[in-house]
Amino acid sequence: MAAAGWYHCDISQEVAEELLAKAGRDGSFLVRDSELVKGAYALCLLFQRHVYTYRILPDDEGLLSVQTIQGIQAKCFHTLPDLIGAYQHPNNGLVTPLLHPVRRPRPAEDSGEPGRGRGLCPAGSGEGPAELLTLPAVGEDARGWGHTMPCPGAPHSSRTHIPQQLHQRLQEQVHSSPSSDFMGFMAEYLAHHVQDLEALCQGHPQLRHLSTALATACRALHSEINFMLAGLETLARVFEAPVSPHSPAREQVSSFLSGDPDLELLLNKISTVNHLLSSLEKKVLKSLQETVTRHNLALPSVAVAPLPAARPLAVQNFEVKVGKSQRAAVTVDVESGTVTITRRGSGSQEEVIPQDKILQLIKYQSVQSKVRLVCARENQKSLSRDFIFPSARKREAFCQLLQLMKIQHSNLDEPEIISVYVGTWNMGSTPPPRSLASWLTSRGLGRTQDETTACIPHDIYVIGTQENSLGDREWVEFLCASLKTLMAIDYRVVALQCLWSIKIVVLVKPEHQRRISHVHTSSVKTGIANTLGNKGAVGVSFLFNGTSFGFVNCHLASGSEKTHRRNQNYGDILHSLALGDKRLGCFDLTLRFTHLFWFGDLNYRLDMDVQVGPCRCQAGDNGGRGAWGVTVSSLAQDILTHIVKKEFQALLAVDQLNLEREKNKVFLRFSEGDISFPPTYRYEWGTRDTYMWQKSKPTGMRINVPSWCDRILWKSHPETHVVCNSYGCTDDIVTSDHSPVFATFEVGVTSQFVPKEAPGSSPEALACIEWESIEVMLKTTSRSKCYIEFHSYCLEEMQRSGENTFQNCDIPGFLKLGWSSKHLPVLNPILPDLEYLGDQHLLLSIKGVESCESFGECCLALRSAIGTTAQQFETFLFHRGEETGSVRGWMRVRVPRGRCGTRERLYEWISFEEEDAEPAAEPPMCPKPPPQSRPRSLPEPATGFTNPAYFIFEGVP
Repeated sequence: MAAAGWYHCDISQEVAEELLAKAGRDGSFLVRDSELVKGAYALCLLFQRHVYTYRILPDDEGLLSVQTIQGIQAKCFHTLPDLIGAYQHPNNGLVTPLLHPVRRPRPAEDSGEPGRGRGLCPAGSGEGPAELLTLPAVGEDARGWGHTMPCPGAPHSSRTHIPQQLHQRLQEQVHSSPSSDFMGFMAEYLAHHVQDLEALCQGHPQLRHLSTALATACRALHSEINFMLAGLETLARVFEAPVSPHSPAREQVSSFLSGDPDLELLLNKISTVNHLLSSLEKKVLKSLQETVTRHNLALPSVAVAPLPAARPLAVQNFEVKVGKSQRAAVTVDVESGTVTITRRGSGSQEEVIPQDKILQLIKYQSVQSKVRLVCARENQKSLSRDFIFPSARKREAFCQLLQLMKIQHSNLDEPEIISVYVGTWNMGSTPPPRSLASWLTSRGLGRTQDETTACIPHDIYVIGTQENSLGDREWVEFLCASLKTLMAIDYRVVALQCLWSIKIVVLVKPEHQRRISHVHTSSVKTGIANTLGNKGAVGVSFLFNGTSFGFVNCHLASGSEKTHRRNQNYGDILHSLALGDKRLGCFDLTLRFTHLFWFGDLNYRLDMDVQVGPCRCQAGDNGGRGAWGVTVSSLAQDILTHIVKKEFQALLAVDQLNLEREKNKVFLRFSEGDISFPPTYRYEWGTRDTYMWQKSKPTGMRINVPSWCDRILWKSHPETHVVCNSYGCTDDIVTSDHSPVFATFEVGVTSQFVPKEAPGSSPEALACIEWESIEVMLKTTSRSKCYIEFHSYCLEEMQRSGENTFQNCDIPGFLKLGWSSKHLPVLNPILPDLEYLGDQHLLLSIKGVESCESFGECCLALRSAIGTTAQQFETFLFHRGEETGSVRGWMRVRVPRGRCGTRERLYEWISFEEEDAEPAAEPPMCPKPPPQSRPRSLPEPATGFTNPAYFIFEGVP
C-alpha cells in the first residue's frame, strides 16, 4: 500500500495549522493523533483560509467514524485510508471534500543527526498507529529502508503488515528499555524474517535466520558468562559438592534452536548461571545455620548507635554601620531566638531584641547591602533600625538567619517555608572527587552562600547529573554519605530516576518524609531517532503537603550549530514527560505544578563563529597566544578578556538560550537567576584556568566556545513565594570538563487546611467564584466554537462553561472569543475560608467544541480576586510549550462573613523597599495588589487590537 503521506503522527495543532497555511488551497488536509483520546485522530481541513478540525473516533469494535454536523449519519470504516478515501467525495458532512493531502515535511536539516522534525512522529513513542522507523515491503532489501512508511490502519491481511507490526512492537520495547544497542541485530532479522516464515510454511521449523542473528548478537556474552560461571561454581563448591557440567539445569534447554551449537552452548551456560544464582543464597543460609547449631554458638546482639543529632547553629556575628558612621556588632542567636546590637565606642550599649518583637525586615533595592529592622515596643510605636553590611552577601546571610529563627520559634505544626537545593553537573563519565563539599554547600563563583549560612542544611536536595558513570546505588550512597558528613543528617531518598547516564536524586530531611506523597518519576529519550537515551530527560514530581513540585534534569543535543535540535528536544520532553496529577494531563507540563524546576546540561552555546588553532586557550594569556603558543583569533581573545574581567553581560547577550527565550521558542515565562559566574564548559580536565576550544568527534574537529551549558531555571504559579538565594558554580571540582552548578531557593508551601469551625456546627456558608466576562485571543486559523474548562484542587470536580457568545476573526490568523457572565459557571470551592482560598489557583483550558482539544491553558491565582468588587486579570495561554494566545476578564471571589480571618505567613514579613520609602507601622496581614476601578456594567468586547501581530490584548507588555 502506498505511504500515507497525509498522516503526521503526534504533531501539535499549531504545527498542523502552519502546514495547512503553507499549502494554501481549499481542501488541503492532514491527519494527526488526537491529544485527548489514545487511538483516535484529528482530521484538519483547510477551507477559505480557516482550519476545521474533526475528530475520528474508534468504536468498541475498532471501526472508525468522523464526528460531523448533526443530521449526517456517521459512516464507519475498518481502516483510516478507507475513511479518507470516502471523504474525498462531497456531501459527507465536511465543509469541503478532502482534495489535497499535505505531506510530512522532511526532518530539520540543522539537527545534524537522525531524528524527527516538528512534523514527524517520535520513534518509539508507542502512542500513534505508525512509527518513524520505516520498513521494507516483501521482497525489498533492507537497504531500501526509509523510502516507505507504514500506513495507519492498513488491512491485517496484507503480508507487509506483519513486518510493520513487528517493527512497531520492537520500537515500543526499545523506547522503554535500556537495551537499545540490541536493536540493530533485531531490526536486521525483522527485515529478513520472511525467509524464516517461508521456510516454516514449507515444513522447516529450525528458524535458521533467527539462530544466526541471536548467535551474532550474543557472541560477546560467552566470555562474560564463562567468567561469571567459574566464580559461582567456585563459591558453590565451598558449601556443597561441585556442580557437574552435565547437571540437569544444563540439560533443560529448549531445542527449537538446536541447529546452532554455539547458541545452544550459550543457553546451557545461562541456564546454569540461573540455577546457581537461585539456589546459592539458600545453600549459604542453610550452611551457616547448621554451623551455628553444631557448635552451639550464640550470635551477639549488635548495638545500634543512635543517629547523630543535627548540629546546633553557632551564634553568628556581623559588623555593620548604624546611621551614617557609627559601627556596631549585630549578633544573631538562632537557638535562643534573639538579636543583640552592640554599639562600638565608649560606654557601649547593648540592646537585645527577642524574635517575637521583630515585626518586619525591609531590604533596600537601591543599596544592596542595607536592611531595616522594624521592632515592636511596649506602649509605643514601632522602632526601626537601619544596618549597612560590608556586602550584599552578608546582608543575605543575616536575613536568612532571621528567617530561620522565625521558623524555629513559630510553634507551627507544619512548615510554611522550606529551602530547596538544586544542583546539576555533567560528570564527563569520570568518577567524582572524594569531596563534593563546595557543590553541596553552594560555595565557589557567582552568587554563593556566605560562610555563616553555607552549612545550614536544606530541607530538600535535588541533584541532577549527566554522563554519570557510577552505579545507581553507589551514587545515592555517596550523596547521602557526603550530606551526612557535612550536615550530620541522614537524608531520606524520595526518588531516583535514571536514563542511561542521566540521573536525578531527590533527598529530604527525615522529618519531612511523611509530608511527601504522590511521587511520580518519568524519563524521555531524545537521542538518535528519539530511541537512544544518551540524550533526554528524567523527572520527579511529588506533593509536599499541599504544594506540588516538579523537577526535570535533561541533557540536550550537543554542538554549537544544533540550536534548533535542542529546541526540539525541549518540546519532546515537555510533551512526553509523564509527571504530576494524571487529571491534569491535558495541561501544559509547566502549569501542572506549583513550582517546576528545570535544569541540566542544556548545551546552549555562545552564538559566535570562532576559529582557533590546536588545542587550548588559557584565560589571561597576553598577546593573543594560546597555551601552546598558537595564535588565536581576535574574537576568541575578546571572549577570554571578557571572562577574565568578569564582563559576562556582553557574552550573555549572544547566549543561545537567552536568544531562544527572547524569541519565545523555549522556556516560556521561566525565570533564571543572574549569571555572575564564568562559563562552565569546556574546561581542561584537572584545572579551572584553561578552556579547551577543540574537541575531536567522529564527524571531525569541533570548536567549543566557552559557554554556559549548565543551567537552572524555574517556573511557579502566580502569587506564590519563591526566592533564589544563590546561583553559581564551584571552582575546585576539576574531574570533568564541566563545572558543577548550584542554586538554592526559599519556597513557600501550604499544608492541609483545618477550618476553625467544624463542618455542621453552623449553617454552611459557601464561597463563590464569579465571572463577569472573559475574552480570549487565539493565534489560530480555526473558526471553531469554544468552551472553557476550570480545574482546581479547591473544586470537587472539573467545571465547564457554555459556548462562547462572541466571536470574530477580522484579523487574519487570529480568533477572538468572548463569554458573558450568563455562559460562565459560578464555582463553589469546597472550603469558604479566606486563609484557604488565598493559596488556591485555577487552571483554565480553552477547548474547541468540535475537536475537544485545547487551544491553550493558563493559571490564575484566587488571592488577588478576593473581595466584593470584581478584579481584572490578564495572562498568556500556553499549549505544548508554545505561547498560543492570551486571556483577560473580570472575576471576584466572595468569602462569607465570619470566614475572613487570615494571618501573616512567615515569608511575608520580609519585604523590599526603595531608599526613600517609609517602613510600615505594622506588617500587612494579607498583602494584595491595589484594586482597579471599573464601571459597574461591562462594555461590549472591543474589536480592535493595537498589536495583532503579537496576538495579545491592548496594554499587555
